[in-house]
Amino acid sequence: MDLLAWLQPWEFSPLLVLAFVASAWLFARGRAVHRVGRIRQILFWVGFALLYLSLHTRIDYYAERMFFIHRLQHLVLHHLGPLLIMGAYPGQVLRAGLPSAWRVRLARARRRPAMRRLETLATHRIFIPFLFVLLVLIWLEPTVQFYSMLDWRIYRFMNWSVVISGLLYWNLILDRRPHPPAALTPGGRILSPVFTMAPQMVAGAVIAFSSTDLYPVFDLCGRALPGIGALDDQVMGGLIMWVPAGLIETFGLLYALGTLMRLSSRGRLPPPRRRVARPTARAV
Repeated sequence: MDLLAWLQPWEFSPLLVLAFVASAWLFARGRAVHRVGRIRQILFWVGFALLYLSLHTRIDYYAERMFFIHRLQHLVLHHLGPLLIMGAYPGQVLRAGLPSAWRVRLARARRRPAMRRLETLATHRIFIPFLFVLLVLIWLEPTVQFYSMLDWRIYRFMNWSVVISGLLYWNLILDRRPHPPAALTPGGRILSPVFTMAPQMVAGAVIAFSSTDLYPVFDLCGRALPGIGALDDQVMGGLIMWVPAGLIETFGLLYALGTLMRLSSRGRLPPPRRRVARPTARAV
């Protein structure tokens, strides 16, 4: 199969194309306002390309018909792609790419109580990590997986949900600012990947060592690689969750540790709280 055939979408989505074109346009315009280093640009465009290739090319056909390719797809959508994009710190760049009238409207909208509540929810230190790991596990439940692979609407919602939760999660972990204004404390950014990594690794181990076919939907759809049986496919998918996903989250942990050390060396960590001794009542 030639390269152009690989790049053709398996199922064309106008909304997805519009979202990617708008994001690329805003980032390109924003570079003219904000100085964006070469490394940040590379991170953004590589993550951008990985997300598009995983969502809107022939790869999607194989992801619907092989469990381990489906897990590779979600490894990119949930972990690697969002990690690279948020590592480029694109927020200010994308806002700067908006036309001036839109920036004014956005600033006004952000002052509204409803928008403030939405931003608080999108950066919540407990809810976002919980959502991040929940959306990995819930889509792996065999019944949920069965229907999500057969109904294109659920399938697209599944893919969009893991991308958005990944972007929100890595936005918290890769934040280089002290707390506040960062939503998570520097120590919380180190601990969070530990708590999100463990359930995913356990789920991957359970899938890899299972002796029964947990996902017969891939046989029902017709396996794209018939030389790989159901159990072998399942083992590889479980190992992808177990090892590469764990390594990516370990990188996030190490990055957060580097942020803690940098803030500490610059004296930007809050001083430890001192306990004030309560006066004891004197006996009369």
